[in-house]
Order: sequence, then C-alpha cells, then structure tokens
Amino acid sequence: MEEKIKASENDYSMIEDIPNKLPVLPLRDTVVFPYMIFPVLVGREQSIKAANFALENSKYIFLAAQKKASIEEPTPDDIYPEGTIAKIIQILKLPNGLLKILVDGVIQGRIVRFTDRKEFFEAELEVITPTEENPRELNALLRQMSNLFKEYVKINKAIPPEAINAFENIDEPDRKLFYVAANINQSIEVKQKILQHFTLKDQLYEVIRILNSEIEILKIEKEIENKVQENIAKTQRKFIIQEQIRILQEELGDEEEIAPEFVKLKEQIEKAKMPKPVYEKAIDELNKLKKTPPSSPEATVIRNYLDWLIAVPWHKKTRDNLDVKNVRKILDEDHYGLEKPKERIVEHIAVLNLVKNMRGQILCFVGPPGVGKTSLGKSIARALGRNFVRISLGGVRDEAEIRGHRRTYIGSMPGKIIQSMKKAKTINPVMLLDEIDKMSMDFRGDPSSAMLEVLDPEQNHSFNDHYLDVDYDLSQVMFITTANVRYNIPLPLQDRMEIIELPGYLEFEKLEIAKRHIIPKQLKAHGLDKFKIEIQDEAIKKIINEYTRESGVRNLEREIASVFRKTAHEIVISTNGKRKQKVKITITPETIEKYLGVPRFRPKKADKELRVGSVTGLAWTSVGGEILQVDATVMDGQEKLTLTGQIGNVMKESALAALSYLRSNAKELGLPHNFHKGKEIHIHLPEGAIPKDGPSAGITMAMALYSVFSGKPARNDVAMTGEITLRGKVIPIGGLNEKLLAAQRNGMSIVLIPKDNEKDLTEIKPEVKEGLQIIPIETIKDAIPYVFGKRTQTKKKKTTSKKSRK
Repeated sequence: MEEKIKASENDYSMIEDIPNKLPVLPLRDTVVFPYMIFPVLVGREQSIKAANFALENSKYIFLAAQKKASIEEPTPDDIYPEGTIAKIIQILKLPNGLLKILVDGVIQGRIVRFTDRKEFFEAELEVITPTEENPRELNALLRQMSNLFKEYVKINKAIPPEAINAFENIDEPDRKLFYVAANINQSIEVKQKILQHFTLKDQLYEVIRILNSEIEILKIEKEIENKVQENIAKTQRKFIIQEQIRILQEELGDEEEIAPEFVKLKEQIEKAKMPKPVYEKAIDELNKLKKTPPSSPEATVIRNYLDWLIAVPWHKKTRDNLDVKNVRKILDEDHYGLEKPKERIVEHIAVLNLVKNMRGQILCFVGPPGVGKTSLGKSIARALGRNFVRISLGGVRDEAEIRGHRRTYIGSMPGKIIQSMKKAKTINPVMLLDEIDKMSMDFRGDPSSAMLEVLDPEQNHSFNDHYLDVDYDLSQVMFITTANVRYNIPLPLQDRMEIIELPGYLEFEKLEIAKRHIIPKQLKAHGLDKFKIEIQDEAIKKIINEYTRESGVRNLEREIASVFRKTAHEIVISTNGKRKQKVKITITPETIEKYLGVPRFRPKKADKELRVGSVTGLAWTSVGGEILQVDATVMDGQEKLTLTGQIGNVMKESALAALSYLRSNAKELGLPHNFHKGKEIHIHLPEGAIPKDGPSAGITMAMALYSVFSGKPARNDVAMTGEITLRGKVIPIGGLNEKLLAAQRNGMSIVLIPKDNEKDLTEIKPEVKEGLQIIPIETIKDAIPYVFGKRTQTKKKKTTSKKSRK
C-alpha cells in the first residue's frame, strides 16, 4: 500500500472534522467525484442503515462504486477501494420505503480496511489530498484539458452548451478536473480509473486520454450520421423533382418521356413487334410505370412484367430446312434403328413442303429408358434447323409451374412454357416435354390439365399464362413429348398426341449403336482417341448379354466407360504418364471379364429336367420385357388359395379366374373330380421384392395350376402370355415386342400368344422373331399340348419355324 499523502496546512481545516472510520455506501452505475452535489437513491436495507448512521453522527459517508452493478448483495471484494468522502446534505423518505439522499462530494479517499460491523459496511479510510505540482506543467495540462473539453461539449449533443460557461468560472485546478470527469459520458470502469490516480498530474493525464478517445469516436459517429442524412436528402430531393416533372407533364400534356430508361423501354416495346392487344397492354403498363414512384414496390413489379413482355419472342422465327433427304440423313447419323419414328418425322417434313403452316404436329415417344427418346427430339430440331428447348415435367405437381403465377403474388413469374419460349428466342422451336407420364397432382392443382391447352392444336394459338395475362401463340411450336409408360399419361392428354412406340433394341442393334456412337464418344471422353484402341465385336456382345439386361443402351454406355477408364489406367502405368501414339490395345472378351469382374447375368438355358407346377410367363415392365416364373404347389390342408411374391390385385384376380376355370372344366381337362377338396394351393412368383401386377399372366397361372393338379411336368423352353376369361378364352395383351425380346434373350423355343395378337406380328422385326416358334392360341385348352408336349417335337418344328411365319 502506498504511503498516506499528507494534506497541506490549508486543507487541514477541511478534513480535520472527518472521522477515521466512516460508513460505506456502495453505488450502482454511478461514480461520485469531489465537488459534486449528487442525489443518490438508496433501497437496500444495509445502505439505508449506513445512511441513517451517518446522518445521526458526523453526516460524512464514503461513496464507492460496485465493480458489477448486477450484484444485489455485494461483499467487500465487490466494491472499489477508491471513492469519494461526501457529506449528507439532505435525506428524503419516499412513500415506497426508499431514501433519496443528496450528497456533496468533499474529498477523494481510499479504504484501508473494513471493520467488523455487521449492520452495514464500515471502513477505516485514508484521505487523498492534492500535492504540490510543477506550475508550468500543471498549466499546460489544464489548458489542453480545457480545449479538449470545449470541443467535446460542442460535438456531444447530450451535454448542454452552458456546461462550458460553468467550467470557465472555476479557478481551482482540482475542481476543474473533477468537473470535467463528472461530465464525461463513459462507463464506471473508465471513470473509476481517474479516482485510482492520487496526484493531480496523473489525473489530468487520464482525463485528457479519455477526452481524446471520446472525441475521435464522436467524430466518426457524426461523419456516419452526416452521410446518412445526405443520402436521405438526395432520395427526397429526387422524389420531389420526379413528382414535379410528372405534374408538369400532366399539365402540359407532353407525352415525351424525359427519363432515358422510359425512352429505352418504349424503343424495346416497338422493336418487339407485339400483336396489337399485347402492344396496347405494354404501353398502358409503361404509362403506369412513369406515374409510379421508383421507390415503390409496385414499380419493380411493373418493370419486371415489361421486361418479360419484351423478352418473349413475338415474331422472330427460324427458317425450316424442308429437304426430306437431308432430314433423313441427319436422323440416321444420330440414331441407329428407330425406323417408325424416323418415318413419321420425314412424313411430317414432306407435308410441310406442301402446306407451309400445319397444326397438330404433337408427337409422343413412349418407350423404356435409354432407347433415345430425348436425343431423338434434339435430332429433329437439328434436322429442321429449329431452336431446341427441353422442359422436364418429372415431379411437377403445381399447375402454376405450367401456367405461371398471378402478379399479385410476391416473386411471381411465368410458367415453364413461357420461360422456355424466352430461352428459345423464336416462335417456332422444337419443344421437348420430357417425362410427361411423371406429372402428378396435389392440393396446388393438376398440371396435366393445364397441359391440355398447351398440347391442343385448336387452343394453343391463344395460350394464356397467368403472369403475362395476354394470349400467346404456341401453334407454330413443334411439341414432342416423351414417356416410359403409356397408361400413366392421362387419357385426355393421350387423345391430343400421336403415340409412337419405341421398342427396346435387339442385340445386333445394340452392337451397331455401340460401334457407331457410344465407343467413339467414350474414347474421346477418356482421352483414348489418339491411341489405337480396338474393341472386338465379341467383347461388346459379352457386355450386352452378360453385364447389362435392359431395353435401352444407357447401362451399356456406363459399362463401356468403365472398360475405357481401366484401359486409360493401364496405359498411364505402362507409359509412366507419357503420351505415346504407338500404344495399341485390343479389348477381347477375356479383357472384359478382367475389367468388369464376374458377369452379372448368365444366358438362361432350358433345364434338362422337366418340372411339375413351374411354368414360364412373359411380363412387360417400364424398362422392357422380362420372363416371369410362376411356381405352384398343392398340399393337404384347408381349402384356400395363397398368393405370394408382391402380387397386385389384378394378378390375384387372374389366379382366381384360372382356378375357377379348372374347377368348372375338370372333367373335360382330365382332372380328378373335386381335385381341390382338402387341398391348400400356393402360387408364388420369385423375386418377391419386386411388385408385380397385370392380367397377362393369367394363362401362365392356369398352366401352373393344371401342371400341379395333373402331375404333368411343364416344358421349360415354352413361354406364354395372355389374359384369360372364366370361359377359357385367351384375350390380347400389350407389349408383345418387348415380351418376344425377353423370350429370345432367355433362350425360349416356343412362345404362346393370344390369337388376337397375331396381327401385331407383322409390325415386329424378323430379327425379334428369329429362333422362336410363335403359336397363337384362342383358349386355355389350346395351350396344353404345347406346354406339356415332348421337347423332341419342338426341335423338328424349330427348323420349319421360318416357313410357318410366312
């Protein structure tokens, strides 16, 4: 502890009345300096007792600030030891029990130690009195403090200007110092530092430092405030001037736009060559924009609307290339096979040569994934010389995504159709609506219903988007839609489109596609086009048959890409990363197995042993045709029919119909009377994790049940498809091409089809029917000789199958 600073002789008279021990009053959020007359509100019981004790005795009390104002019951450690000895001038008791004490700061003091008194804080004090200072240094410091304080008062609006007059009337240096300290707007910690210095010189230095810091902060604040005021003033001035211009224009009737942006907008509207009703709407909106304040949200809405009206094409169109031979050439370049879609496109171009503007050109390509539906749309656009835009409709649930949102909504915008027209930049693009069968509906509306207007040639010349709210002509757009499953497309939409089925590719077609398109593309993508890479046909066939089982060629492309990645890896290792043109690699079937591992699919061969209750059917899925194994067994038990293997309701009904037919025609079919009595029948379709449904497995289930009840083994090189009736008729089915492909892929010899599907065979390629004996049947009875006949007979028939197809 520092030695006690002794008071001068002149000060003794001031301090000789102050007792050595005084009650201590902790202050919250306040620091009291000497020469300050300050009202203190006392509410804590301990503080009230301290104030009453001081009033009854010497009237002196020690005022010390709390280190943390939030502490309700402070301890001696929570109180700063430096403070001010003050004299109580007046005490006023308030109605709520609090005391209002008016204190007069006398002199600076410091707590030496607290006494043992319990009722309130009491401490032994040390009086801090001013010391003799160097007069010149003191005058310099006082002058600097005075200048800074005057500047501080001028900048700080919280201190009244009269404070400077009161300051100048003070003569004593220490009184001047404490007056400034009391008028600085700062925290307790900062003000307390002044009391922690015990010489006038040190206290002056501290006050000067605080003033300098505060003045700098206040200057920055004032600068920011001035900038804000300037910006506000500019905005207000601009608004007032614009309002004056608007009023003057109205008075003069002057229609010339003064603002350059309005002139530019008018020029763009004229240049867009809109239809007359749209032009009038655009001009009305422009006039409305002129009268709307720029700061208004409505101005932004109108401006965005005008930008859309200008950006959408109204007259610009590309010239069609109507050379039929050129169109056919481009289509053949881009796609192998797909004769029917190509023929339809060429027919359309031929008609356009005769009729320059033809409506109704809405095609729908339906087929499994990977057969080239989307890329065919791009080829059509390239062949015609039109711009191409694609809209993905997969997962679209909101009608507003097609028709747009009304302008009343925040963030409203046109629908996908108008957005695509803006992207196309012409009024006659080829617009591909991809995955039209994947649209769905919910509480926001039915987007497929909104598509009716788009795809109806009688209506789409006046398509009305909710955002544009004007008629837009879509009649010159060539719409092409794609889908995987036909029955998922709503019937009203199907009615507006020409459905073109794209069947799956045969092995030889996949081979040609791989050689012509996939391999050159992947060689370039993997940086192998500069090397001599040869891939044998047998190697490609191995990938097609043993590593992919699909209707399209998407997985084939992935597997070929995988082979080329591993080839690139080997080249880099063997050449140490250096490019050598002399590297030659031949990819053989053995290389394929090395690169791609164990084959995923094995060609299915007919089992040597014939099986009772196991029959092969044919199914059609969204990814192509598949064989469907139906296993039936019978056992003693309760009379019931159990169906397993994730079978849908339609398929369950087919099984019940098959059983009912066998029961009602048991005698005719050579089955024992009441063969089902006391028997539990179980039908299972393997690959139980995959859902299955549809009526075309009816004949297969009937044969499986007949096999298990008659005890006759069914041939396993015979596949069949057909829906059955209770009278035993076999009625037609769909997806015949895919089902025949599946039968061919899986090594079937005979395929039984409904008689009514015989006419469809003329549209199926000879390559699909090759190696298959296709037998049309009318009834369930017709199928029995083929399913339960001997295999040796089929070999003779197989050799004559080509003749029988003529």
